[in-house]
Amino acid sequence: MATTPIALTIAGSDSSGGAGIQGDLKTFAALRVYGASVITALTAQNTRGVQGIHDVPPDFVAAQIDSVFSDLDVAAVKIGMLSQPATIRAVADGLRRHAKNLPVVLDPVMVATSGDRLISEEAVAALRDALMPLATLITPNLPEAAALLGEDAAKTENEAVAQARKILALGARAVLIKGGHAEGDESVDHLVVSDGTLRRFAAPRVVSTNSHGTGCTLSAAVAAGLAGRLELADAVARAKTYVTAAIRAADSVSVGQGHGPVHHFHALWR
Repeated sequence: MATTPIALTIAGSDSSGGAGIQGDLKTFAALRVYGASVITALTAQNTRGVQGIHDVPPDFVAAQIDSVFSDLDVAAVKIGMLSQPATIRAVADGLRRHAKNLPVVLDPVMVATSGDRLISEEAVAALRDALMPLATLITPNLPEAAALLGEDAAKTENEAVAQARKILALGARAVLIKGGHAEGDESVDHLVVSDGTLRRFAAPRVVSTNSHGTGCTLSAAVAAGLAGRLELADAVARAKTYVTAAIRAADSVSVGQGHGPVHHFHALWR
C-alpha cells in the first residue's frame, strides 16, 4: 500500500472557513495530502473582518502537538497564526521534540485580509527569535517582512530581495517574499535560499476582491508539496500556480459580503 503523505497545520481557526486551519486543510485535500491540525486560537471571523480572538492555552497547544506526532507519520509542518509569545514558545518546543528533521513552512501571519491585526507586538519578537530559526521556509508578504525587520515595506523587487536576505540572516534556511501587495501587471514572489540561490516566480496579477486566505493557502500548498517529497523550488512553483488559479476562480464562489475566499477546489468542482 502506498504511503499517504501527511501535512500538519499549526494555526488559528477561521470561523468563516476561508483562511487559517480551515483554508489549510482544504488546500491539503485539494493537493491530495492528508491534513492534521493543531489549533492555536479561535477567531470570531467572517469575510468582513475579525470580531474576536480566543487564544488556546499554550499547554493545550503542546498537548495537541504531542498527540498528532505520537500517532501520525507527519511529513511536513505548516505554521500560521500564533498571536501570543507563550504559544510561540510552546510550538517551538514541540518542533524541537518532534520535527527536527521535517520541513517546516512558517507563514508569519500578522494582519488579516480585512486589515485586522492578528498578533501582538511582543509576539512578533518571539516569532523572530524563537521560531524563525527552526523554519525551513518563511513566507512573509511585503508588510509582514517590513514588520519583522522594523523597516518600511519594499516598493521594488530589489528592495524585496534585500529584505528577504535580511530575514534569512535571522536563521531560516529559505525565505519566500510575496509580492501580492505590490503593484504592476504581475504578482512576483522571490525565493532566497541560504546557499545563495535566488528564484523569481511571476504570474499575471488577478484582480479580485475575493482574496481571503491567499497567504495561508500559498504556505499550505508549499507544505503539501514538501510532504509529497517535492524539492523546495518545485513545491513553491506548484503552490504559486495553484494559488493563482484559486484566485482567478474565486469570483465563481459566492461566499460572504466582504473579501470572499479563494476557490480551493477550483480543479475539482465543475
